[in-house]
Amino acid sequence: MDEDVLTTLKILIIGESGVGKSSLLLRFTDDTFDPELAATIGVDFKVKTISVDGNKAKLAIWVTLHQQTANFFLKSQIGNSPILKWAMQYDTAGQERFRTLTPSYYRGAQGVILVYDVTRRDTFVKLDNWLNELETYCTRNDIVNMLVGNKIDKENREVDRNEGLKFARKHSMLFIEASAKTCDGVQCAFEELVEKIIQTPGLWESENQNKGVKLSHREEGQGGGACGGYCSVL
Repeated sequence: MDEDVLTTLKILIIGESGVGKSSLLLRFTDDTFDPELAATIGVDFKVKTISVDGNKAKLAIWVTLHQQTANFFLKSQIGNSPILKWAMQYDTAGQERFRTLTPSYYRGAQGVILVYDVTRRDTFVKLDNWLNELETYCTRNDIVNMLVGNKIDKENREVDRNEGLKFARKHSMLFIEASAKTCDGVQCAFEELVEKIIQTPGLWESENQNKGVKLSHREEGQGGGACGGYCSVL
């Protein structure tokens, strides 16, 4: 059933808690939005096949918390339980789970969507921490990164679009602002990311050498941009 799929890509969605990572995932994969969606403790995972410039790609999309944030949530659930406090101290009740999860989560990823909330400057300030984690655990040097400023439907903006664009340019990232609630920019973000990955054969072609796959004629030439220039390709 996957005979016409060019490749399977591992895509990660990372960022601070509450920025809307799972909401972006659900909007893209299921076209749904739940304003009461609970924070992710652990991992969300979805699969979706899309077509970009005549090439089909199956996306395995992962959303998770990084180790420090996960530990914070775990500790917040401990309360006054002396047994759980002892367990956390010795890494037996959850910290080790995320410590071992983090490297495998990043391993083999071809694309990363780094999300911040345009109404919360603290989530933008902490982007460098996420890039450091990405550099530490990512196994590829040519991974494609996209910066997404989410929740542009809200009025109390704290991060200007030009700030996001400047950060993306500094770190050679794709950039777009989006809203999981209204759907603005969501499809475009994933399509532009996939298009850029497909234009970087070293990211995926080694996994398909024995399958005889071949890019469509349109993709062999210069890409035209899946979203008509709506995203900034940097």
